Amino acid sequence: MRTNWDDFRFFLAVARHGTLTLAAAQLGVDHATVSRRIAALEENIKTKLFHRSPQGYALSDAGLKMLPIAEQVESDAMRAIDELSDKRSDLSGPVRIGAHEGVASFLLAEGAAELCRLHPQLEVQLITVPRNFSLSKREADFVITGSRPQTGRVKIRKIASYALHIYGAQSYLDNHAEIIARRDLKRVRGIGYIPDMIFDKELDYIPSVDPSLKAHLTATSLHVQVQLAVDGAGVCILPDYIAKDHANLIPILPDEVEIKRDLWLTIHEDLAHLTRVRTVADFITKDVQQRLKARA
Repeated sequence: MRTNWDDFRFFLAVARHGTLTLAAAQLGVDHATVSRRIAALEENIKTKLFHRSPQGYALSDAGLKMLPIAEQVESDAMRAIDELSDKRSDLSGPVRIGAHEGVASFLLAEGAAELCRLHPQLEVQLITVPRNFSLSKREADFVITGSRPQTGRVKIRKIASYALHIYGAQSYLDNHAEIIARRDLKRVRGIGYIPDMIFDKELDYIPSVDPSLKAHLTATSLHVQVQLAVDGAGVCILPDYIAKDHANLIPILPDEVEIKRDLWLTIHEDLAHLTRVRTVADFITKDVQQRLKARA
């Protein structure tokens, strides 16, 4: 019986993604190649590692036993490569960061650009798809979220806290009833996220102000919400670090209504030791802290 690292690499891709198509996309090959390599691996060890069905590939009992072994091989391989590359003076290779759109746009973008300037061979990839990311499936090297993860083989650090207030453009406020108390918010048009498409509960801000309130102009994109507020379409709950970039946005009831949120950085244990991932995570953490402090 003979196996090599590629056998484990193909096995892990299918185990994490559950389909040949997604595994092939990650590996940069066609799905027929993945199918052939998995079949050859199973034939080599005389054991079925997956249950096949129209829905995809599910790990068999043997596959479940194989998974931690393959992950350890992967981790050892990455550590060996990392230690060898440490002999070079500069960082290189990809680092993929998953984050909310607002965090990526307003807090990470400039820092990512600075990292690439400092390390020309480094590839910083920002993923802002509106959903949660799976570190176990290697969808990202680390993620920055508003919710603190509860489980998994991960290392977690709190980056910082930040405040949110209700904001509206002066042009909108001039043409609507004066807002002097929370009850007056029911008389203005609210801007916010589409309720049934909020993927992180920490982004559901409105109930923190008043559970009876409802936004009547909604979008999945924070960029769109900001633009609607700037254009005078209504009032919107926004992080201060975003609103302060727009001179025409006025805080509403700032002493009465304030929401606090935290930012968390989460990284899989198998990646935390990699120099390029650790360096990027440390840089981003300090950079975000400085940006939030400057805009507080």
